[in-house]
Amino acid sequence: MQNRWTILTVLFTVRLTMAFQFQSVAAVAPLLGPAFGVGLADVGTLIGLYFAPGVVLALPGGAIGRMFGDKRTVLAALLLMLIGGLGMALSHSWSVQIAGRLVSGAGGVMLNVQMTKIVADWFAGKEIATAMAIFVNSWPAGIALSLLALPVIGSDRGIEAVYLAVAAVIAAALVLFALTYQPPANVASVAAMPSARLDRRAATAVVTAGLIWGLFNIGFAMIFSFGPTMLVEHGWSITAAGSVISSALWLGVASVPLGGLLADRSRRPSLVLTVGCILSAMLMVALPRSDAVIPIIVALGMVFGLPAGPMMSLPARVLRPETRAIGMGIFYTLYYGTMMLGPAVGGALAKWTGSAAITLNFGAVLLLVCPVLLLGFDRISRVAPAAT
Repeated sequence: MQNRWTILTVLFTVRLTMAFQFQSVAAVAPLLGPAFGVGLADVGTLIGLYFAPGVVLALPGGAIGRMFGDKRTVLAALLLMLIGGLGMALSHSWSVQIAGRLVSGAGGVMLNVQMTKIVADWFAGKEIATAMAIFVNSWPAGIALSLLALPVIGSDRGIEAVYLAVAAVIAAALVLFALTYQPPANVASVAAMPSARLDRRAATAVVTAGLIWGLFNIGFAMIFSFGPTMLVEHGWSITAAGSVISSALWLGVASVPLGGLLADRSRRPSLVLTVGCILSAMLMVALPRSDAVIPIIVALGMVFGLPAGPMMSLPARVLRPETRAIGMGIFYTLYYGTMMLGPAVGGALAKWTGSAAITLNFGAVLLLVCPVLLLGFDRISRVAPAAT
């Protein structure tokens, strides 16, 4: 199978399972409290733990792939996701839920880092921007599918059935990848590039870009992690709440490539990023305060994906080929670090106020911080060594 678009379809499908598993906790959050005797703060911590291994594994992720090969690394990652998911399904202990979440998250980190590299192998110099936009969209697509399917399963069959359903999806992805994936024929084994150090300005710029991407994704996570719970507090059923929130994610699937297209055509990516963040923040603040839930959700879905493409392009402005591996490792480490803490903070705020609505306000504030950080990044990138 040497058609790169067919390969991209496989990669999209496999990465979708990571988002499906990540969302499995938040999708049935109202059921977790009674089942395990925990509160929203604990649920928020469990959500965020999926990203905790990224703080350790993101930086050496590329080296792991080079040592064992792309296919073996991805299959090992899927196996870790499967083991963690089954552990959570088969135990009623909260400590096992935490352990299973960490094991699953370790697999998810390895999967994310390695598959991003695989996309680059297949599409370098060949519609790579389009390919990356499609690949990134596997995340909101997986989240949306999780919100549609898992609350129904949880309401009818319980939390154990939810985890088993997720495990079945991961097992299917593992088989799909094992049977279909092969490396591109024109990519030969290349020795690792000599180690190179980032200069101070480039390192600062990459750290800033990682914070922007991480904070944006925390704001995004507040919608699908606590949005369903907020609607349940307002009298919605868990199934209806999950379905409505998922509609924003489906619209986001379309708005992500649209944002990239607008940024490229206008040559003003910073403007697209800034406008998208501000509009999204305004809609998030309005959502828990308005009865027009569905129109706000639709509008949110249409604008929330716009900043994603411009944000993902930020590191390329300052990273040279010899510093790209370590630079992207730093970028993903910042992303996973912020994503680990964000849901936990959101859950703590919800516990403190007694309502999940506060988490949307929290997410809106983080979105407004992104354009501020962007000003600093733009200033640094003007004087950092040019990427080639």
